Amino acid sequence: MAEEHKNPQAAASKPSAAVKPKPPAAKGAPKSPAAKTGASGKAKPVPAKSAPPQKGVYKPAEVRAELNPFKDSKTSVVGNWFQERFSLLNPIFEYLGKKEVPQHRLSYWYYFGGLTLFFFSIQVITGLLLLIYYRPTEAEAFARFVYIQTEIPYGWLIRQVHAWSANLMVLMAFIHMFSTFFMKSYRKPRELMWVTGFVLLVLTLGFGFTGYLLPWNELAYFATQIGTEVPKVAPGGDFIVKLLRGSEEVGAETLTRMFAMHVVLLPGLVLLFLTAHLMLVQILGTSSPIGYKEAGLIKGYEKFFPDFIAKDGIAWLLGFGLLIYLAVVFPWEIGVKADPLSAAPDGIKPEWYFWAQFQLLKDFKFEGGELLAIIIFTIGAIVWILVPFIDRKASREERSPLFTMFGILVLAFMIVFTFRVYLEYGW
Repeated sequence: MAEEHKNPQAAASKPSAAVKPKPPAAKGAPKSPAAKTGASGKAKPVPAKSAPPQKGVYKPAEVRAELNPFKDSKTSVVGNWFQERFSLLNPIFEYLGKKEVPQHRLSYWYYFGGLTLFFFSIQVITGLLLLIYYRPTEAEAFARFVYIQTEIPYGWLIRQVHAWSANLMVLMAFIHMFSTFFMKSYRKPRELMWVTGFVLLVLTLGFGFTGYLLPWNELAYFATQIGTEVPKVAPGGDFIVKLLRGSEEVGAETLTRMFAMHVVLLPGLVLLFLTAHLMLVQILGTSSPIGYKEAGLIKGYEKFFPDFIAKDGIAWLLGFGLLIYLAVVFPWEIGVKADPLSAAPDGIKPEWYFWAQFQLLKDFKFEGGELLAIIIFTIGAIVWILVPFIDRKASREERSPLFTMFGILVLAFMIVFTFRVYLEYGW
């Protein structure tokens, strides 16, 4: 009773019913958020506990792609079988299906690049077949050449196809290069496409030069003798001549070196630059001539795969028909075995794709003329390969008549000087 009289106001405020005291919270139990209240009676927010810092290098969760993302696509049984085993190639085919080729009145020039590749493939196949019987020695080269032509079943056809496909490959490469030049397809961002294409053309000419000696007949021997003599007039030319010949004169060592370059070195370089060139073509796509889009001269776009590839295949079939026709109707002669001790016969000349340079060297017979001709060839080749970086107007999608005129002059020089050799020596 004494305690009640000590605080009468508190006693008066109590309800009549007795309030049961709350049981004490268990030790270690979390407190209720409602227990933490402020002066206003509102509950205070309980701060979230921060996660303990991770030790070591942070590694995000690994997200792996579906092994076969095309497993639910509707395909035939055969198509499904290939998709399950080569599903990584499906994005490539999808990309090729999305790639488009512009259609306009000059679109037919696009097929000459594919024809060059086609004739190169023929070169590889027929070259491998010829390697089965050919032996690159001075004593046996010509005999094996005749043996392939006369004794091996269809050996004559394989040899003729190999020879004609080499010529057609060079012709298609030249047409492809000049069509690309005049359509200004080298302009930004396709500069490296032009550079790799020019290197491929030089390597193609190297195929013709190194393969010319392999039959070891009289014409090939003396033409190689004259051709390897040209670098002598240039500084350091003696080293180049010895590198090509292997000795002071064309002989057995020259034949071995030409064979090695023809079947090992040049094919390796061609595959390297051809891979780069084709990758650039697929990544950057096919260009259209300057101003065609703005003038509305683009008729439309067709799928690269399979539409353009199908048309390219038709061009390949036509090219193959032409190749077989030339091989059967206009066969290359066997000739006479080379004799290094005999005098060079009249009318010795290189292959037709070197006739323009050959004629210019003949015209520059004055003192220092051959060196001047080599300098002209070298400067011309450097300017030609650097055209995409020099022609700034084309990179800005503007017409550049100065470079068009330069291309016309180069083409006219090659045609006129080649025709002059034909008039003097015949085919």
